[in-house]
Amino acid sequence: MSTHPTGQQWLQEATVSEAVYALRPDYRALLVLAEDLQPGPSDASSEALLAAAEQQAATALAGGRPEDLAPLAAWRETYRAFGAKPQRTRPSVEALVRRVEAGLPRIDRITDTYNAISVSHLMPLGGEDADRYDGPPRLVRADGSEQFHTGAGGEPVVEHPEVGEVVWADAAGVTCRRWNWRQCTRTQIAQETTRALFILDSLQDVQPLEDLHAAAAQLQTALAAFSPRATFATRLLGPTG
Repeated sequence: MSTHPTGQQWLQEATVSEAVYALRPDYRALLVLAEDLQPGPSDASSEALLAAAEQQAATALAGGRPEDLAPLAAWRETYRAFGAKPQRTRPSVEALVRRVEAGLPRIDRITDTYNAISVSHLMPLGGEDADRYDGPPRLVRADGSEQFHTGAGGEPVVEHPEVGEVVWADAAGVTCRRWNWRQCTRTQIAQETTRALFILDSLQDVQPLEDLHAAAAQLQTALAAFSPRATFATRLLGPTG
């Protein structure tokens, strides 16, 4: 991996292509870079966050269908705009909400934390090991040649996105397919992760900026609760920069 700048300087190099904004002019991404995290297994704090998120989602659903919630419906519409089939490859937040009744996954305290915030705010939120990046994150429409490292049947495999698919990528390949559907194995959060990039996705037609900032603030507070030395840098990405 290449050595990249730290903190705010690295975030300043992140980009969203105009072709993505052409699909959704109301799209905004809030990037949060957290450093000096203390990774570890799921614990009482992450359990409390997940339990609260499950209750909030159940209240929001009120016995209805996840796809009827406005933010989730908007993301389904967005997926269709670039040719994805959201009933088959669901936006990440919808996939989580659909697991609420049976219980959200308990993975590790960093992953549990961002999953809980995602469900609580009905907002796609991904977390990745920033030290495994090769260059800055970029949200682009794929040309189909990019590599996406994943797994199938317990074995590592390399896939390629569809032409025109919206993907997050770095210099080494795709880090997340279909905007926020599935993250690659190369940059996934691990037990040794101490430096993480979190990407919060918002469609302003259904979730205004104050909701986006509130989710980011809750994320930072929750991470700092088990990582008291953690520091954070943020950057909001929109059509004007």
